[in-house]
Amino acid sequence: MACYRGLAGGYLQGLDTLTASEETPAVFQAFGQFWDVQCRLGRGVSASVHKVSSGVASAAVKEFESSAQGGDYGFLKEQAVLEELKGHRNIVTLYGTFTNYSGPHLSTNCLLLELLDVSVSELLLRSKSHGHSMWMIQHLARDILEALFFLHRGHYVHADIKPRNILWSADDECFKLIDFGLSFKEGNQDVKYIQTDGYRAPEAELQNSLAQVGLESDVECTSAVDLWSLGIILLEMFSGIKLKETVQSQEWKVNSSAIIDHIFASKIVVGSAIPVYHLRDLIKSMLQSHRAQRITAENALCSPFFSIPFAPHIEDLVMLPSPVLRLLNVIDERHLQTEEEYEDVVEDMKEECQKYGVVVSLLVPKENPGKGQVFVEYASAGNSKEAQKMLTGRTFDGKFVVATFYPLSAYKRGYLYKTVL
Repeated sequence: MACYRGLAGGYLQGLDTLTASEETPAVFQAFGQFWDVQCRLGRGVSASVHKVSSGVASAAVKEFESSAQGGDYGFLKEQAVLEELKGHRNIVTLYGTFTNYSGPHLSTNCLLLELLDVSVSELLLRSKSHGHSMWMIQHLARDILEALFFLHRGHYVHADIKPRNILWSADDECFKLIDFGLSFKEGNQDVKYIQTDGYRAPEAELQNSLAQVGLESDVECTSAVDLWSLGIILLEMFSGIKLKETVQSQEWKVNSSAIIDHIFASKIVVGSAIPVYHLRDLIKSMLQSHRAQRITAENALCSPFFSIPFAPHIEDLVMLPSPVLRLLNVIDERHLQTEEEYEDVVEDMKEECQKYGVVVSLLVPKENPGKGQVFVEYASAGNSKEAQKMLTGRTFDGKFVVATFYPLSAYKRGYLYKTVL
């Protein structure tokens, strides 16, 4: 098995309300291997998620409590959905299922899952109300629309798109959807209460309200509810503001379009406004109150917003891990004047960087773009994350080293972004 490392979060349905802590298992035995538990990532009503490792491989174990209400059903449902959806790069990978025996007559059903990194929920917290770059928003929008197009083509509805259920994969360099505990096939909805407050489509809001008083809704929830949730997330990513109170207000119900216009008008935009208008129009098309007027994932992917290339901000490269590290403030002109000086400094950098993992390649451009920067490709994102942690803030010739991640795909193409600071 390949090496999977990360700071995973958001694997659980219903983590907003954590229940009382119980003893975390020390080890799981699955597929002929012992998986040591590194930590518990979270606990919900019917399942807990643990970060585990076996040798150099890391993964996540989602352990369902068979004694909890709906525990077995939740396990079987999520297993079936993930097995049917297996293989799409923007959907979390299920490696397999197993039963964990913790004692006589004590057993739990478990999913062994791909371990991912930072969640969109964490990215929103880090934005400090400034919002994220167009590069980040476009990346996220395209990745999740690709996942939804695949999902909806198979007539599945995720039914709980929210920031906590979208995570970054450092090794695959993309955002992925997780947590299919509320998902269903169109026409076969088996749960009445779907989606999360702040990301719930109007038709789901109506259905939930009627279900609370024991009434049935004659409006079916379809794949359109997922587009609504994604639209809210993109608006939050752009504005840097949580919009739960806004989307639940009477003003939003009366004229959501005007509120979206106000959010975009109040944001200072650097450069051409045309891409911003494309994003605004894309979000509006996802947030149509009537589901029949809401854009589909397939049509959303054809938006002109995706035809415009963007460069990442330096903050993006700090927040999104990848196997490539970029070091600033370590090389200056005198190191590039002679071939001997250059080779010495490259050798020194390689020796230093190898302390934190296997270095696949190292590049120090002599000309712009990238002149004087150091690009280090590690064998895994786990290695580069360790190096980033250890090198950031170190001094080199009296200067503080700045270590950011760098997109592996751009590095492999030899494309060095002129990042927006």
